[in-house]
Order: sequence, then structure tokens, then C-alpha cells
Amino acid sequence: MSTDSGSFIRLRNGRAVGFAEFGDPSGFPVLHFHGFPSSRFEGSRPDNGVAAQRCGARVIVVERPGIGLSDPQPYTIATWPDIVSEFADVIGLDRFAVLGLSAGGKYSAACAWKLPDRVVRAGIISGTCPYDIPGAWTAISRQDQMFYRIASWTPWLLRLVLWKFARDIRKDPYSVLSLFSDVPACDHAVLEMPDVQRVFAQSVAGAFARGTHGVAHDWKLEARPWGFSLGDIRVPVHIWHGNEDTIQPVEHGRILADELSQPHVRFFPEEGHVSVYVNHYEEILDDLLSGGTSRDDRETTPNA
Repeated sequence: MSTDSGSFIRLRNGRAVGFAEFGDPSGFPVLHFHGFPSSRFEGSRPDNGVAAQRCGARVIVVERPGIGLSDPQPYTIATWPDIVSEFADVIGLDRFAVLGLSAGGKYSAACAWKLPDRVVRAGIISGTCPYDIPGAWTAISRQDQMFYRIASWTPWLLRLVLWKFARDIRKDPYSVLSLFSDVPACDHAVLEMPDVQRVFAQSVAGAFARGTHGVAHDWKLEARPWGFSLGDIRVPVHIWHGNEDTIQPVEHGRILADELSQPHVRFFPEEGHVSVYVNHYEEILDDLLSGGTSRDDRETTPNA
């Protein structure tokens, strides 16, 4: 089952929250938080639907405010779980797992921190960590440091940059693939797959459906402290990261593991930022739903 075209619910404040589902409609719910710039189409690859069906997972990709079908509204990383909790109430979920891809990882961690009575397990794929933790800032490139400074201190300038980017995406959604020219061979290999290219094009176009403010705000939040301590999370958190990741360096995954009280960690020696998600999605869902075993800094060999 592939992702549907999307729908939305309304919160008590009248604001819409967009989402799309795939997998087993009667399976255990997994709320998926997309990266940036991305949107509800992030899970629309048919293989993801097949994997979710096999794992018995009902995966729901939730769009953040100002992105896709979601209305703009004020939020922070620490208040995102409040939106998620009300969203879950409206669609009738009691307990659920959360899963964040790339920049979505921080929102998964936030829900594990703030909703321990509802979140059974949390997952972070190719995620970042708070930049106020020693070693996190120096692990990223100078170019990324520059963009995070712009996002935090002069968000109007970031919106200007994003405006041009969004304009180009509207003209040619597949132009987003040019951003991945410097990724390792393992990422290049999956980015040559037509269905992966389609997902990227749709996801990024969806991110800018309402303009640049939603993406710019998301970027600003990533550049700032998260508003809670990772050490206060009492829900098991799974981490999957590729050692060849040049977008979110593997050091961020290791920092997350060191800061968390219940980490379940898998580092893949021959995978990058995108290839972990594409090549190991069924394993990831299985780990998340089954709980796996506590694995501290375990290296995992690729599938044969």
C-alpha cells in the first residue's frame, strides 16, 4: 500500500494538520516526522508501503506547521509533542511509536521526552543532535555552520535564499537532486532509482506548497537548543545511521547515543544519509516495533 494523497484534521484552535498514511491500516501506529525541506510524500515509495505491511505498521506521516496541508501556527521543538498529542486524540490513537528522518529526528526525541505515557518507542534515522552539545557543531561543514547561523540570527535572509530555491523547484521539482552532488557512492546509487527521485521531488515541492516560512522556521529551530535534555528521556530510542553520511555526520548519531539513557544503536559501515532509509527501511520498522535489543554502538554489516 503506497501513501495516499493526504488529508488533514483540525485542532481545537482551528488549525489544520496535514498527514498521509501507508502500510497496514489496522497495524500498530507509527507517527513519522519528515526531514526538511520535506513533507507528507516522504513515505510514498511503494517499497515503504510493502515493508510497513509486512511489519504490521500503520505509518502516518505528519506535516509540521506551514508545510504541505498544515496551517501555520507557532511551535517549538519542545511544544511539537503538544500538537502530536492532540493530533493522535483526533484520529483515535492511544499509544504509538514515533520515527524521525534526518531533521525530523529531533521531533521524535521531543515526543519521547514529553509523551512517555503514549510513546512506546522512538526512532531517529540519519538524525542530527543538539548543537549545544560539545562536538556537535564542529562535526558539520563550514557551509552548514554558515546556514545555521543565518537561520538562527537572520531568518529573513534564509527565507530569501529559500524563495529562490522554491521557485526553481516549482519550475523543475527534480532539480532538488542537484543538492546531492557530493554524497558518497552508496547515496548516489539509491538516488538514481526513479521512485526515489520521484519521492524527493514530491516531498520538496510539498514542503513549499505554502511558501517558505514553514521550512525557514523548521531550519531556525534546528539551529537552536532543543529545549529539553536528552538525558531526561525515559522511552527507548533507536538510532540508525550510516558511517558514510556526509549530510548528517555519524558523530551526531554517536553523540545522541552517549546522551540517551536507553539507546538502541545500529551504525551501518557502508551506508550514507539516504541509503540507510532506502535500503534498510523494513529492518528499521521491525526494530522499532519489536523493541530489538539494547545495542550500544553496534556496527552492522550490509545485507547480502
